[in-house]
Amino acid sequence: METIIFSGVRKTMRGAAAAEAVSRVKKTEDGRLLDAIREATKSPTQRKVSYAIPCASAFRDAVTLLAESRKVNVGDIARSVMLTMPESTVQAMEDPGEPDADDRETVILKSGPSAGKPWRRKPRLQVRMPAGLEVVTIRKALALALKLDRDALKVTLEDAAKPSARERLADQAEEIGRLRSVISALSSEILSNGIRTREEALYVLGIAPGTYPDMQTIKARFRMLATIHHPDSDIGNHERMAQLNDAIAFLRKNQ
Repeated sequence: METIIFSGVRKTMRGAAAAEAVSRVKKTEDGRLLDAIREATKSPTQRKVSYAIPCASAFRDAVTLLAESRKVNVGDIARSVMLTMPESTVQAMEDPGEPDADDRETVILKSGPSAGKPWRRKPRLQVRMPAGLEVVTIRKALALALKLDRDALKVTLEDAAKPSARERLADQAEEIGRLRSVISALSSEILSNGIRTREEALYVLGIAPGTYPDMQTIKARFRMLATIHHPDSDIGNHERMAQLNDAIAFLRKNQ
């Protein structure tokens, strides 16, 4: 018969039952010791600490609602953003900042000499994250999560071996510049004095002077050139489009 202490309570047990109980207690104590050793040997960045993130009430409520809708806690959201997004992206986010002077929340103190009394303080979010992080960085990560959830920002996955979207846009802008130069070189000169004769109107439309095309041919040429010179297109030109309009108006009036 052996007497064993379970959480401060003495119990008397016999034979195999006593041996099994002793084994369970030993395993529990060994496990706790191992956990303590693991915690003590963690590097500072591995240890989790509690952060109070001061923020506006609206920001706190929005982040809390997002966490509840995803069935996670606020710390999970911040960690997810900081693990998946480049640090430069998080740091580039605008900091939502601390609450205004009149933005406060009331809590009831649970301990200390003032336990049970109300206390007005800055609204905040509580998160457990690895030690060594800046409060501003965590707040920016949460702000980024909100923007992603609201579709104010989108994540685009790109093949690192291929040109980035920014590089492709730069190439397109360069190509448009080249096309404008080609069109300008191939197009007729803009008449500084406007359309005064039938020959000048035909010249602007790219039709040989001295010819007598029917109105259907003239309209077809106008539509073709309008698709090129219309200001709404990437390669458009306002002056050329205006002179095209003057040319066809002159020919309609003097056909």
